[in-house]
Amino acid sequence: MTAHPAPRAHTDQPTVPSDAPTADPVGTRAGCDGGERLRHLVRGAGPPSVHRSRHGPTEPLRTVPTTDGSPGPAGPAGSSPDGRPGQPHRAAAAVAADRPARTGTARSEHRAIRPTAWAAPTAPPDPPEPERISRAALTRLIEPGDAAIGRAVQRLGVVRLLQGFYEGAPANRLGLGADRIAAYQERLRKFNPVTDLERIARLGGKFIIPGDSEWPSQLDDLGDSRPIGLWIRGLPSQRLPSLRLLALRSVAVVGSRACTAYGRHVAGQLGSELAERGWVVVSGAAHGVDTAAHLGALAVNGMTIAVLASGVDICYPRGNEGLIERIGRDGLLVSELALGMNPTRFRFVLRNRVIAALTRGTVVVEAAPRSGALSTARRARDLNRHTMGVPGPVTSELSAGVHTLIRAGAATMVTSGAEVGELIGAIGADLAPERVGPILPRDALEPPVARVLEAVPASADGAPVQRLAHYAALSEATTVQHLHELSSLGFVERHGAHWRLVRRK
Repeated sequence: MTAHPAPRAHTDQPTVPSDAPTADPVGTRAGCDGGERLRHLVRGAGPPSVHRSRHGPTEPLRTVPTTDGSPGPAGPAGSSPDGRPGQPHRAAAAVAADRPARTGTARSEHRAIRPTAWAAPTAPPDPPEPERISRAALTRLIEPGDAAIGRAVQRLGVVRLLQGFYEGAPANRLGLGADRIAAYQERLRKFNPVTDLERIARLGGKFIIPGDSEWPSQLDDLGDSRPIGLWIRGLPSQRLPSLRLLALRSVAVVGSRACTAYGRHVAGQLGSELAERGWVVVSGAAHGVDTAAHLGALAVNGMTIAVLASGVDICYPRGNEGLIERIGRDGLLVSELALGMNPTRFRFVLRNRVIAALTRGTVVVEAAPRSGALSTARRARDLNRHTMGVPGPVTSELSAGVHTLIRAGAATMVTSGAEVGELIGAIGADLAPERVGPILPRDALEPPVARVLEAVPASADGAPVQRLAHYAALSEATTVQHLHELSSLGFVERHGAHWRLVRRK
């Protein structure tokens, strides 16, 4: 990459010096997970170069000779000035960026990697950039929901953990198997997480991590299985809504992919009713119920979030490519997986835990006894989230799983968006309207008057007062009084000595 005489606000990659090893003649190597091809800048390159924090280096520095024989900056002991293994936190390029430029050597033109496009150029990111880059690397390196990695991150920190992978640290130090560490060490050399961060910025998205102001804190309920970070894509970055704020009033609508017309109708109606009430509809962008829920929210210009089992730049299933692109324009696409990573059956199941933890409640519309949507409902129940189910025909196998949840007390039956909002909304603010039948004129009659009306036969001849008084258990005088009252209201009429019902035309 061409060097520039003065550092800019941010750069793509540190410039490779003229005396550095030559570039890989192949030019690209296949990246891990999904077969994405990423550029491999230097043969045998180690960890990506990252800039040090603005508070200065965290380890003592040593000097190494430069090409002109003068001493130059270097990283911690055991590291090389060109960023090879042994220096995962600071490359020589990052140190040289903070020194005054010198003429006569290419090393003076090195630049640090500055905050990415969505960060404020005048303030350092929080958490520090090395942690963001390390977490971005882990999202491509490991599978989502890896509890062993989560425990290692809690114990060592993500930067030290990634350094251990680069250096091939002993298994007892990292708490992982030796074979696993060796596999990670090999895969780390095939991609550069800085490139992923730059690509997501060009797509109008960002990569958020725990500690960011936009991180949904309810994901911490997943414990050791908490996501390492989340890749999100949506509106242009300057107008990208905060995922944390959206998740505070969100509800998941999930169900069978092979849903019936009934399930599709109910899911779409739920999506539109919830969106009209100000709720964010979250689903997985799959066929069937997921698609109907997203479309229902979009139909009323509501907000919807799709949690994907692939990178946010991958449209899967292919039949929903138009829907996913529309959500990318009008809503949010969220994923634990790095760009270019493809979905697998295992990743779909792990994706469901994020949907359950991210939202305040989960509604299952249609689900067979072995449906994956039930795993989302069980996760929501285990996380003390509201779990709801929409009943279906008792003869439908696709509703059998929902009926089992309701019967076992694991889910509350709901039939409309108003009922969902009442369960998960604020007390007194999201009450559903009471459902009552039509009010008929005879409902306003006093009980004795209503008994007289019930005693009048439906035949054309009617009945005499004595018989009506007997059936109404009232005196004849009282019965006559109530008959005249009913006559003025248009219920009965006199026919000779008898009384009969008024025939409606």
